[in-house]
Amino acid sequence: MSWFVFALFSAVFAAATAILGRLGVKDVNSNLATAIRTVVVLVFAWGIVFATGAQQELGKLSRGTVGFLIASGLATGISWLFYFRALQLGTASKVAPVDRFSVVLTVVFAAVFLGERLSWGVAAGAALVTAGTILIALG
Repeated sequence: MSWFVFALFSAVFAAATAILGRLGVKDVNSNLATAIRTVVVLVFAWGIVFATGAQQELGKLSRGTVGFLIASGLATGISWLFYFRALQLGTASKVAPVDRFSVVLTVVFAAVFLGERLSWGVAAGAALVTAGTILIALG
């Protein structure tokens, strides 16, 4: 499968995450909800690693790779804490689109930190996502 198919599946499950998360944080502290979700993700991810034999690659990882993955994990955890609190305080139909403003930030960060070139299409798309985020947040 291509990257696009995987990205579409990611979008479908991210949407499910918003709806299920909103239902899940209704009567519980958002930090506790995030911790429970994180344990599920941890068990699920390691299950896939062992089921596919990928754990054999652990010894081949460089310190830089491990460092970036740890930093990414910390960023994910912080994002999830804020996301679940936002879901607890707001509606999923507004919180999820604002959270997806990360698409625009990723485009900007990729250009600044990774040196990725922006095409007119990507820049226009990012501008439209920005406009849509503002409309949804204010609407």
